[in-house]
Amino acid sequence: MISLTDSQKIGMGLTGFGVFFLFFGMILFFDKALLAIGNILFVVGLAFVIGLERTFRFFFQKHKMKATSFFLGGVFVVLIGWPIVGVILEFYGFFLLFRSFFPVVIGFIRRIPVLGSLLNLPFISGVSV
Repeated sequence: MISLTDSQKIGMGLTGFGVFFLFFGMILFFDKALLAIGNILFVVGLAFVIGLERTFRFFFQKHKMKATSFFLGGVFVVLIGWPIVGVILEFYGFFLLFRSFFPVVIGFIRRIPVLGSLLNLPFISGVSV
């Protein structure tokens, strides 16, 4: 079992609430207030979980500058009031930032009993990330 510090526990809560507000904001036809709250909570929660210095190092690596620009630009566009365009920019930036992590997630999901059997079906297992 992984032990978490108090600040990491707070960060997990903030990140979870951020994802909830983002999801809820999209369900409610891209409500800009909920999306803005979700963006702020997600980024702050991430900083609490992995630390401020590691967050800056992650986002501002030279080879991730394009991804960071799209992600943070999307957050900014949502905050100024264009939620649909901002969310599209955020999703693209999020995909670029975390694309090296997706195979690890898929590998983990393949070990979960029900989801793993679904991902190992012939027409799905051939698709690689």
